[in-house]
Amino acid sequence: MMKVVEPEQWQAALKELQVREQELAAVQESVRTARQQLPVVRVDKKYVFRGADGEVSLLDLFEGRRQLIVYHFMFDPSWQQGCKWCSYLVDNIGHLSHLHVRDTTLALVSRAQIEKILPFRERMGWTVPWYSSHDSDFNDDFSATVDKTEQGGASVFLREGDDIYHTYSGFGESMDMVHTIDNYLDLTPLGRGSSMSWLRHHDGY
Repeated sequence: MMKVVEPEQWQAALKELQVREQELAAVQESVRTARQQLPVVRVDKKYVFRGADGEVSLLDLFEGRRQLIVYHFMFDPSWQQGCKWCSYLVDNIGHLSHLHVRDTTLALVSRAQIEKILPFRERMGWTVPWYSSHDSDFNDDFSATVDKTEQGGASVFLREGDDIYHTYSGFGESMDMVHTIDNYLDLTPLGRGSSMSWLRHHDGY
C-alpha cells in the first residue's frame, strides 16, 4: 500500500535514497574498472559460423573493429523460436552506430541453424548481425551451452591484428546491466515484477 506524505517528508525520503544511489554508483564504477582490467586469454581455436551470407570465422564477426561483444542468444536447434528472455534483451538494443564509433561490434550467436534464425530475426524486426554456431564448439567452449542446456549471456573479445583475446564473459544477473527496459521499470512503484511472468515476445502481447 502506498504511503502518502507531505512534500517535505517526500523530499527528505528522496534525499536518503539518493545517498544510497550514489553509493551504488561508486560500487558499479569500481566493478566496471575491475572488469576492464581483467587478464585476457588468447583464442587460438578456429571457429566456423554461418550467417546470412554463408560461412564466417570469429575474426570476421569483428567486421574490422577492435572489439567484439557476442550475445549468446538461447536458441536450441530443436526449438521453433528464440528464447523470450533473450528476445527481451535484444529489443533493448538501440542504434549500433553508438557501438561502432567506439570500435565495437555487437553480434548474436546461437546454436540453432541459420535457416531458423533468419526468419525469426525478420519476424522480430531486428537488424543486429546474427550467426549460427550449430557446427562448432563455440557455445560449449564459452559456457553458453552447459550439459546441452542453453545459457544466455555475453562474451567479449579484443582483436590485435589477427590475434583474438577473450576478455570477459557474463551470464545470469551479470546481464541485468544491459536490460534498459528493466532499469526503466525499476524507477516505477510497480517495478518489473518479481516473477516476470508477464513477459512475452513483443508480438505476443
